[in-house]
Amino acid sequence: MKTGDKGSAKGGQRGGGKKKASAHRILKAYGKRPPNAQARAARVEEILRRLDPMYPGATCALTHSSPWELLVATILSAQCTDKRVNMVTPGLFAKYPTPADFAAVRPEALAADIRSTGFFNNKAKSIVGAARRVVAAYGGAVPKTMEEMLTIPGAARKTANVVLGTAHGIASGVVVDTHVGRIAQRLDLTKNTDPVKVEQDLMKILPQDRWISFAHQIILHGRALCVARTPHCAECQLNGLCYAKDKTL
Repeated sequence: MKTGDKGSAKGGQRGGGKKKASAHRILKAYGKRPPNAQARAARVEEILRRLDPMYPGATCALTHSSPWELLVATILSAQCTDKRVNMVTPGLFAKYPTPADFAAVRPEALAADIRSTGFFNNKAKSIVGAARRVVAAYGGAVPKTMEEMLTIPGAARKTANVVLGTAHGIASGVVVDTHVGRIAQRLDLTKNTDPVKVEQDLMKILPQDRWISFAHQIILHGRALCVARTPHCAECQLNGLCYAKDKTL
C-alpha cells in the first residue's frame, strides 16, 4: 500500500508539472499573446488550474438562507460592500420573513430599513417590486430560469446569475461585477468593458462547469490581490500568465 501511495503521489506531481510546463512553453514560444486557438485555450486552462488552490471553495460572500434572501441581498449589494449588506439583512429578514411580507410593505417604509446600504429609495422600489412579482407570478418561489429571472424588478443578468448560480447551482452565465470585468481585461480574456459583452466573451472561452466558480474566485482575487489601484502582482500566482499594462512589476 505504501509503495502504491508513493507511486500515485509521484504520478500526480508529474501530471501537475506537465501542465505547468505547458503553460511556460506557451508563453515562451508565443510571447505575450498566444496567436492560435489551441494556445489560447491552454492558457485559459492554466489560469483556471492556478485559481483553484488560490481560492478553494470560493462562494458568494452574501449571507442568506434561501434564494429569495440571496436575491434581496444581491439587490442591496449594488454600490455597497457585502460586509455592510450582511450587517443589514439579519434584521431585515427577521422583520420581513417572506416575499409576501416584502410585497405588503410600502417602498418608503422599506427604504428606512435599508438606508445604510445607499441608493435606498431605488433599492426599496426594486425589492418590493421583486417581491410582488415573485408572489404573483411564481407563488412566492424564486424562479430557476434566466428568462423568468429577468422579468423580476431589480434583477438584471448579474443579479440573475448570482441567484441562479449560488442558490440553485444553475450555470446560466458568468457573474460580471466590477472585479470580474476589470480582471478579465487584465488577463486579456476580453477587450470589452460592457458587462453583457464581457460575459459573452467569458462564456465562449470558459467551460460551462466553471462559470459559477470562476466568478466567485475572480471576485475574491479582485479584493485580495488584483485590486483596482496598485495590484499586488508580486504575490499573484497568475503573474506569469498576465500581461496587463498596469502591472506593478
